[in-house]
Amino acid sequence: MKGRTKTLFFVLMTKEEKISGFDPNAAGLKDATIFGLPFTPDEADIVLLPVPWEVTVSYGSGTSEGPAHILEASFQIDLHHEEFPDLWKAGIAMADLPEDMLMRSTALRTMALNIIDSWEDGVDVSNDPVARKSQEEINSECEKMNQWVQQAVAGLLDQGKLVGLVGGDHSTPLGYFRELANRYPSFGILHIDAHMDLRIAYEGFQYSHASVMYNALQLPQLTHLVQVGLRDYCAAEAEMAEREYARVKVFSNTSLKRGRFEGENWRALCERIADSLPEFVHISFDIDGLDPTLCPNTGTPVPGGLSFEEATYLLSMLNMKRKKIIGFDLVEVAPGLNEWNGNVGARMLFHLCGVLARSNGKIG
Repeated sequence: MKGRTKTLFFVLMTKEEKISGFDPNAAGLKDATIFGLPFTPDEADIVLLPVPWEVTVSYGSGTSEGPAHILEASFQIDLHHEEFPDLWKAGIAMADLPEDMLMRSTALRTMALNIIDSWEDGVDVSNDPVARKSQEEINSECEKMNQWVQQAVAGLLDQGKLVGLVGGDHSTPLGYFRELANRYPSFGILHIDAHMDLRIAYEGFQYSHASVMYNALQLPQLTHLVQVGLRDYCAAEAEMAEREYARVKVFSNTSLKRGRFEGENWRALCERIADSLPEFVHISFDIDGLDPTLCPNTGTPVPGGLSFEEATYLLSMLNMKRKKIIGFDLVEVAPGLNEWNGNVGARMLFHLCGVLARSNGKIG
């Protein structure tokens, strides 16, 4: 779907009229929302919530620009998905980008970098009153972001929308997890990532991107955390996963590749992963769970990882196993010198939307 044309004639149409009058084979619509579609968030079955936040990232940066980057790249995607050919008819729309959040993230990021540099220089920040005050401010502002996300997700769910969160760094979906905990007595998270994200207040930041799954496990309603593709984590995280063995199941990159090398096919491995999850599942997809040739500009790329097709097949296995997908987040996509990272992110986002829509009966 190359280029964009005007869509002013769509403004006053109903959703049904838009579907009838829309040509999915034509060029993307200039004034449309994500994927070149003509639907508003009020009309769409799937609403994507952009969260442009990356305050505590400790290596590469740029993920706060991820939502805008994915949006721009999405107009180049053809709408005929082999697995979900009618997905576009369900309606997908992205909510407005919260520009004030992006500005606040940028300002706090500068403050956080000074603290991170101090830790890396061997300075004990807890003994520095100025640094400690900055750290407290960052923790407070990150909690405000969590509350904003939770309220935004709650509002969309109350409207009957299916919600996908688009980050930002991996700290951004914690508020989403909290809201799911309010609505489900038990649920699981399928966590695709290069990292465990089980550090406790990494570098002193309570809501660090490296601490999101530790924070998620503080929710008793989260009964299953199934982590896939892991290949870069510390001993303390591995020990925590072992202590939480009743709730945490790890399918590391090494174990998955060993299984393939020793004759186990990908379908069998995906079935084992899916069978480790409960009925209700949220998908938390860090783009660095993929092979870094697919996402070289993500915040913390690591050699190894899943191919694009391995990841999408695993996601589709949730449909095959009739898991009830209750939401998803896609995080850590960062722009580079071209649209490559956004292109991959947008295509993974489209597949996530398809899996979510099918699980909830919005498409066949």
